[in-house]
Amino acid sequence: MEKTMLLYTSFKVVLVLLSITGYSSCLPLNEDSICTAEELAKYSIVFTGKWSQASFPKQYPLYRPPAQWSSLLGVTHSSDYHMWKKQEHASNGVRDFAEKGEAWSLMKEIEAAGEKIQSVHGIFSAPSISIGTGQSSTELEAHSRHPLVSFTVRIVPSPDWFVGINSLNLCEGKRWKQTVSVDLHPYDAGTDSGFTFSSPNFATIPQGTITEITSSSPNHPANSFFYPRLKSLPPIAKVTFTKLKGKHMSFLDITSNVTTTGNEIENSWSETPLDCEVSVWSSWGLCKGSCGKKGVKSRTRYVRMKPANNGTACPALEEQKECEPENCV
Repeated sequence: MEKTMLLYTSFKVVLVLLSITGYSSCLPLNEDSICTAEELAKYSIVFTGKWSQASFPKQYPLYRPPAQWSSLLGVTHSSDYHMWKKQEHASNGVRDFAEKGEAWSLMKEIEAAGEKIQSVHGIFSAPSISIGTGQSSTELEAHSRHPLVSFTVRIVPSPDWFVGINSLNLCEGKRWKQTVSVDLHPYDAGTDSGFTFSSPNFATIPQGTITEITSSSPNHPANSFFYPRLKSLPPIAKVTFTKLKGKHMSFLDITSNVTTTGNEIENSWSETPLDCEVSVWSSWGLCKGSCGKKGVKSRTRYVRMKPANNGTACPALEEQKECEPENCV
């Protein structure tokens, strides 16, 4: 009888420990991340392209196609879902969107996540922008159980480059944030190995992870964002979320809400200095001159990239030196 009671008591202790362990694993890591604000919040989102020739003069696309932005595709969700994440592999949907601007696969992935684990509250989108410095806007709805927002916009033209936000929390404890502005920088989806805006399609095998493009990474002079004189790139875009008052939208199913795009915006762009780039020297030419006297031979190089915005001027493109004339009789 005593053995039976001892076993029963031990079993109860194990159950209690398992219950406590299981409960603690479900608790959020940070109590501040719990949103206890009113259930629904409506926001406007304004995407502003800052991709100007003054800010990004190197290989700036002027035609076929000129610098522009794809449509914006975003989602409000819980912490159980990630549209994309730095240093992780892009999904097939993110790959198709970053490389070709095709949203169908990505929307299917979002819908599947919403149906499987109820991690998605709603999808939203905003129109494409036909210039590098335009503006586009729409509205979205967040839920206290789905206070995070993520989106992506493709850089056009580019191999697989995009800008976006991953899991920005619009809620702060008991209240919804009134305004949030974020400067955006380019990312590489890790699915195409092109270095320049107009690079031909060249799949990355094996697929790489999503990485931020900086002024020195990729560390290659052919890269369109390679500006070794800069500590960091200027923002290529900006997004602003503003809480709205009034009637909430209905999100019984996953839906999208689109508003019209704006015209080119008035702004002052930072000027990024672009240094002159020249080729390597050619081989020395023949020695020219009269027999019995010193001759001259020369070599040349050419400009690969003209300077802009007070960048370093081009060096001399021709060099000469004395020589002994050849084949003298």
